[in-house]
Amino acid sequence: MPVFFITADQIQNGTVTIAGDLLNHLRASLRVHAGERIWAGDEHRRRYLIEIAHMDRRIMRGNVVEQRTGAAPSTSPILIGQAILKGERMDWAIQKTTELGAAAIIPLVTEHTVVRPKQARVNAQRVRWQRIALEASQQSERWDVPTVGTPCTAMEFFSTPHLATLKLILSERETGQSLRSVPLPSSPEDTIALAIGPEGGWRNEELAQACANNFISVTLGTRILRGETAALAALSVLQSRLGELG
Repeated sequence: MPVFFITADQIQNGTVTIAGDLLNHLRASLRVHAGERIWAGDEHRRRYLIEIAHMDRRIMRGNVVEQRTGAAPSTSPILIGQAILKGERMDWAIQKTTELGAAAIIPLVTEHTVVRPKQARVNAQRVRWQRIALEASQQSERWDVPTVGTPCTAMEFFSTPHLATLKLILSERETGQSLRSVPLPSSPEDTIALAIGPEGGWRNEELAQACANNFISVTLGTRILRGETAALAALSVLQSRLGELG
């Protein structure tokens, strides 16, 4: 069973109280009952084995029977700037980059982006993407949940002050350093930002803006990959080099 995320203030004197969407999921989808045990984690990288004492349609209460604390991160977190993809491909990219350990995901509107979020629906879309990241974190038993940011333009993303210690932009058909050889920071205090473009590629103006803000152009080789494939391939290479993937 996955590890479900709660907040620390839901635990009082060894008793956990759960309501709302998580309760509905536990009852209706997983059909959990009183007497069963589940794992839950909080924002402080603490994980709890909970024995359910009471459950009805409005509330669940359980007792903490075991507690564990996750080790502090030992490698540099990776921030993904992902060009918004068409249809379910964006959902899939958020789900899979979460499973692979992305620390944060920023949806980007680029010049070649086909689907552009409508202003009236931006917040609802971000909330939906955040829920996808939450569910993927629970399924993959992560100790934390990545933040899905509010969509912004690629130009805004590239010019964000203090974005990361190392800033990389994945570019096809460009002369760039191999992602396998670019020097990486090793401290958890340093952040790596990785920009993934749309299927139509970056515009020259976007590449120039990235370069002006100290982004390093990197490549995965000669193949032209879809946006979601490029994101997973690049993140896998970085996580393997950082020791997060065996």
